[in-house]
Amino acid sequence: MHADTGNAVTVRFALPCAALRPYVTTYYQTQVSASDAEPVIEDHLHPEWPNLRFMKDGWSQAAIGNTPLGAAPAFAVTGTTTQATRFRVSSGKSWGIGLMPLGWAMLFGVDASDYADRFADGNADPAFATMRPLAQRLADPVGSEGDLTRNFASDVAAIDAHLAGMLKDNIPYADTITAINAALVDPDIASAAALAQCVGMNLRSLERLSRRAFGFPPKLLLRRQRFLRSLAQFMLDPSLKWLSTMDYQYYDQAHFVRDFKRFMGMTPGAYAELEKPMLVAAAQARMAIAGEAVQGLHDPGLNIPDAHQ
Repeated sequence: MHADTGNAVTVRFALPCAALRPYVTTYYQTQVSASDAEPVIEDHLHPEWPNLRFMKDGWSQAAIGNTPLGAAPAFAVTGTTTQATRFRVSSGKSWGIGLMPLGWAMLFGVDASDYADRFADGNADPAFATMRPLAQRLADPVGSEGDLTRNFASDVAAIDAHLAGMLKDNIPYADTITAINAALVDPDIASAAALAQCVGMNLRSLERLSRRAFGFPPKLLLRRQRFLRSLAQFMLDPSLKWLSTMDYQYYDQAHFVRDFKRFMGMTPGAYAELEKPMLVAAAQARMAIAGEAVQGLHDPGLNIPDAHQ
């Protein structure tokens, strides 16, 4: 377990228990203490794999891509994204669970493309009913605010216990989903054809399974991964120039700028000028726990010892 503090923001990450690591990337708790002068903090979240977020009603507003800001539900389920999420939060605390694509299939079994680039109300959508008892606990953590370690540890244990009780051993295409996920985070896989060859599938079958389990076709996911590798370097060290963070698969700077606009909705220069009170702190804390600054680069085969927590 680890903490990293930004501007009135504390972000803490924990790894799931060993049995859940094929399905879950990390758990994370965000504590915001906004000042009277700045009662609302705004940031932009990069594209990710699915996430579950638990908070009090009215704590957050969010919008994916160019949609208007709207109140985020207390139990917000976000599918795989290929667009930035703009959000605003006030003082308070929230919990999040990052899912691997296999975790989405294991927990919910619904088509990932139906939730791609959007968030749903987990308390209203029947697909997420099994998570509501946990959502009720995490949306309003009990205990003294002054004892964050005790509250954090007990909530991590509660999340582990709840998810472990939902484990299944009959997930369709489980090994293939994991193999595709591992290939997507391999920086040497640059095309859908190479991805199909790596996992031993024909391209048409790969396209179908990719949409069902990951939310998007493999070509777009590979493009997203290339972008995330570049963005992660900048998030860990915002003093770097973009040219020094660009993934080697980019032909030139114009190629990178096109992708940046596609995935973040702005130019690299505009993004560099923004305040990032939550995401920089989160990237550094996540790197210390999970070995990657952003969730989309999480290796499904990575076995991080518990001693790192």
